[in-house]
Amino acid sequence: MTTTTQARRSHVETMIAQVALGDRAAFDALYAATSGRLYAICLSVLKDRVEAEEALQDVYVSIWRAAGRYTVNGLSPMTWLITVARNRAIDRLRARKGVAAVPEDAVDLPTPVPDGETHAIRAEQQQHLLECLDELDEDRATAVRGVYLEGMSYADMAQAQGVPLNTVRTWLRRSLMRLKDCVDR
Repeated sequence: MTTTTQARRSHVETMIAQVALGDRAAFDALYAATSGRLYAICLSVLKDRVEAEEALQDVYVSIWRAAGRYTVNGLSPMTWLITVARNRAIDRLRARKGVAAVPEDAVDLPTPVPDGETHAIRAEQQQHLLECLDELDEDRATAVRGVYLEGMSYADMAQAQGVPLNTVRTWLRRSLMRLKDCVDR
């Protein structure tokens, strides 16, 4: 792990610890540092900008309330934040089943456009992640994409792959470890 990565991890962990103590300035800083990534997670699951923005609000309410339960465990604090975001988005996705479609006259607010440098960095990170996904066996990569990018439940993925639920859990756990090692290279 690079020194920059370690410093970023430590900075995010410090902000979470300060949020746990009720520090609003740290909360604002944490939002500024992580909201773009967490919004992207919500959007990838929900496929709807307005709903992703609402989910992101729920995410930060949850982070404010649960920051005291975050424990430093050697993993990236972004893993915890991304898990919160993914779970909130999946909860919304499941809740929307059976809900009427958004009216056509609903206002579609534009999302902030990242600057050129931010866009280039994100594109490079995305390409690196796709290359890492390509290193996985096809069934494992399909499981990771389905569960973490498309919001499928573990049970739905097990059914789609025709394997037991615990097999999917094992695939995902091992695949995430391999992806982490690959991304850290």
